[in-house]
Amino acid sequence: MTRRKSTGPRPANTPAKNAPRGKSRNQSPAGELRIIGGDWRSRKLRFPDAGGVRPTPARTRETLFNWLSFHLAGRDCLDLFSGSGALGLEALSRGAAQATLIDNNPALAKALRDNLRLLGSDSGTVICSEVDSYLSQRNRQPFDIIFMDPPFRQGWLTTLFPLLDSQGWVKPGGWVYVEHESEIHAPDAPANWQLHRQKTAGQVTYCLYRVAQAAGRSE
Repeated sequence: MTRRKSTGPRPANTPAKNAPRGKSRNQSPAGELRIIGGDWRSRKLRFPDAGGVRPTPARTRETLFNWLSFHLAGRDCLDLFSGSGALGLEALSRGAAQATLIDNNPALAKALRDNLRLLGSDSGTVICSEVDSYLSQRNRQPFDIIFMDPPFRQGWLTTLFPLLDSQGWVKPGGWVYVEHESEIHAPDAPANWQLHRQKTAGQVTYCLYRVAQAAGRSE
């Protein structure tokens, strides 16, 4: 996923801009994403410098995908607030079967489609939409893994946790990855989500939840 600058309370149907990760612009080339593992390891991709977009740092991605290393192959993933596509594309590179990438910025959505073509992949689907609109009614099978790195300081998790739960977006036994600002506590997760791993790096706390299996079912 991508971190973007926060602009205060979230107005309806306004492009999301996430809070910065505390890095200066000189620490990472603007508009560049490097895949760090899997089939596309070390491939560099370009994306528009839209609203201060920054890919999730390589160290954070490496930690996340180590957590998921035995659960990713062949899985169907959803990358919300996709931005540069750092998480969705990394998942595909590391063996996910499918990834749906959601972003409300048309320029970023176009770049995601262009980069999938550049990588020669037909396993990614890009949808230009507001995330809450997309999640409001499920019209497809639930996902195995959801990546969720919403804009900071706009109350997104309070909206999205209930939507994901009530609409059944995650398969039993599936995973939900969440990033949020480290100075606040995330809202309570749905009752059937179990916190599996959590770590804080500077301004960002990132968590991995496991969605409980249905009674009598084993993985």
